[in-house]
Amino acid sequence: MFEGLFQPMHLLVIFGIALLVFGPKKLPELGNGIGEGIRGFKAALNPREEEKPSARGGNAVGNQS
Repeated sequence: MFEGLFQPMHLLVIFGIALLVFGPKKLPELGNGIGEGIRGFKAALNPREEEKPSARGGNAVGNQS
């Protein structure tokens, strides 16, 4: 069903239509917004090391020897 959806000519046509609809000044802002949304989604899927408990065992206060 979606075999030839992302061929180069199709992508050029989609980009051309987006350029006509949003204009050349608004398109970079849209790209930045989409990029930030994707980065936020990836960050939500992969929590940071700081939020996970330490794999070394114990807390920092108890290991002061």
